[in-house]
Amino acid sequence: MFEDLLQSSASASLFGAIVLLLLYLLTSSLSSHTKRREPPGPKPLPLLGNLLQVDLKRLDSSLFHLSKQYGPVFTVYLGLKKVVVLAGYRTVKQALVNHADEFGDREVTPIFYDFDKENDKAFNNSRTLAYAASNIISSLVFGKRFEYSDPELYTFVDRDRETIYLTGSMSILIYNAFPWLGPYLKNWRALMKNREINVKNMRRIIAEMKEMLNPEMCRCFIDAFLSRKQNLEESGIKDSHYHDDNLLFSVTNLFAAGTDTTATTLQWSLLLMAKYPHVQDKVQEELSRVIGSHQVRVEDRKNLPYTNAVIHETQRLANIGPMAIPHKTSQDVTFQGYFIKAGTTVFPLLTSVLYDESEWETPHTFNPSHFLDAEGKFTKRDAFMPFSAGRRMCLGESLARMELFLFFTSLLQHFRFTPSPGVTEGELDLTPAVGLTLNPAPHELCAVSRQ
Repeated sequence: MFEDLLQSSASASLFGAIVLLLLYLLTSSLSSHTKRREPPGPKPLPLLGNLLQVDLKRLDSSLFHLSKQYGPVFTVYLGLKKVVVLAGYRTVKQALVNHADEFGDREVTPIFYDFDKENDKAFNNSRTLAYAASNIISSLVFGKRFEYSDPELYTFVDRDRETIYLTGSMSILIYNAFPWLGPYLKNWRALMKNREINVKNMRRIIAEMKEMLNPEMCRCFIDAFLSRKQNLEESGIKDSHYHDDNLLFSVTNLFAAGTDTTATTLQWSLLLMAKYPHVQDKVQEELSRVIGSHQVRVEDRKNLPYTNAVIHETQRLANIGPMAIPHKTSQDVTFQGYFIKAGTTVFPLLTSVLYDESEWETPHTFNPSHFLDAEGKFTKRDAFMPFSAGRRMCLGESLARMELFLFFTSLLQHFRFTPSPGVTEGELDLTPAVGLTLNPAPHELCAVSRQ
């Protein structure tokens, strides 16, 4: 009897303590809310957050839609993960440029923590373009090009393309919200396998280059890194940036990013030329009139305003990096009247910038006139932000611009791109295949020689 009383008394005390704790948390939350107004957003469900209110197959489009209801700065919960979303050109620019320090940290999602660890016939051009773009970055990183028949090039590129696709898949987005699910997810296991193979291959290449290192002759990024590391070690200087793991993952990231983004944009450009032949006509007329049969050079860009406008409009409409790479606040910040705590994940929603209805005359239509003035001269647009902005903008922007211009103009100089036989321009589908980047859905085009 006495033990029963003690047990019931203890239970009542525990229940009372829980109630008091909940009341304390509620009142403290309400009082802090009155002092610090946090960004609004849809009401989250326990554990799941807002996962049932967004389409994980096109998260950027879902978030863009929510911004119409909750404004340019709002909060969503991906599982238990709190994310502040920035929408619209003015808001994204204000955060990434005017508040670069506060919004400048890089958010590392769980999956990236795991990585730290044919002749007129219709053909799919995705691999061809990827191999060509890959050889550019290979020259810079490894100091060599691969033969297009080299199976090592195939495996490097194909594995990286699969990795980028899987990283943006629905199951990995769920994994980032609930990391304990990893081993149960097929895509996570495939990514870990790819990561293991990539690390093994890159370590082998770096080891081979160490053996041939000549400080007097810098062939590439790896040589520059190794020489700098060697000089620091000989001087007795410890530098946290120059170590083997940093080199390994810097090279891995440069190779993957430098291949996929350029190749994907070029894919979109050729698909758009085949879908809009009148635009292709005007590009080729300008190239014939200004360049003739000579090889195009970077300095010719200023004399090719329409072609330059078409490339820019392709980047805008293709929107291949719709949410950029997640950022994180480095400190507490009050932004547009809302309090955002240090360490909060932030999505700069580039979709909302490149399709901002207040910045673009026809945001959802392929329209090169967005980048031309009344006299047909090329004009820059502030809301053109495919490379993001601020401290975390794309490292390879200048290289990418040169590559896109030279590849696109050279291809249009020599070939006319058309749909495969039996397919009309109107049947070419612009719906993207979603991964970490937005790629065209699988398709075939014909490249007909203009000579």
